[in-house]
Amino acid sequence: MQPGRSPQPALLLSLWLLPSLALAGAAAAPVNPEYTDVPGQPPAVGLPRGILQLAARAALHFFNFRTGSPSALRVLAAVQEGRAWVDPQEGCEVDLVFSTEQYNPEQEGEEHLGKCSARVLFKNEKPRPAINVTCTGLFDKVKRQEKDYLLYKQMKQLKTPLDIVSIPDSHGHVEPSLRPLWDLAFLGSSYMMWEKTTQFLHYYLVQLSSVKQLKTDDDSIDFDFTVLLHEFATQEIVPCRIHLVWYPGKPLKVNYHCQEPQSPEEASGNEEASAMAPTEFSNF
Repeated sequence: MQPGRSPQPALLLSLWLLPSLALAGAAAAPVNPEYTDVPGQPPAVGLPRGILQLAARAALHFFNFRTGSPSALRVLAAVQEGRAWVDPQEGCEVDLVFSTEQYNPEQEGEEHLGKCSARVLFKNEKPRPAINVTCTGLFDKVKRQEKDYLLYKQMKQLKTPLDIVSIPDSHGHVEPSLRPLWDLAFLGSSYMMWEKTTQFLHYYLVQLSSVKQLKTDDDSIDFDFTVLLHEFATQEIVPCRIHLVWYPGKPLKVNYHCQEPQSPEEASGNEEASAMAPTEFSNF
């Protein structure tokens, strides 16, 4: 058996050049990756980890706001599938399918699962992603309307407008009698959380630091909320004041102001559901 011979210089040069050429090709490739979110694997270039979950939550914030019903609030159960792309000119586009569950289940163990498909466009790290979302398998519409109207009657029959501080309390508990207020605050916050979301930042409601019901001369319910939002990525707690006008079955009206070190355009909003920027929506 002949002893092995050393590789020829030309072969050595070829072996050395192969990884170098591969790296050069990767560097020259356009920044337009397609990415499927797989647990345990790093994201593609330009996309944050968990972009599919972030897009699903943004779609649900928008969905909850446009539905305008504290009895029909949905939260994310699981992302089932999805893909994301980065377009240097447009931003990050995400197509996904995800399941949802009722935000406030009436009975423990009762199934209130739904399924949504959405397309979410994050416009180059700017807030307020454009969203097209369709959901099925939701809470019964007639039952939802009945619950909304019952809540409305309870609020209207109060002799003294509500003026309550801290929901949940210092132990994280929400009194059952105050749960409708928390749901209304979550509903109003949904608009704000959708509008402030970017492909790198998202928000979640952690507390109402004050709730005040205002007297009105019409049929609507008028609230001032001060809420605390958890800003993921920075881990900051952002205080925001929300003014909400609600009547069952009518478009929700919300305006807000957040106390944070941003430009006035990013730190405040004033928008009505009937005057939304063109964004597609369908449900039920």
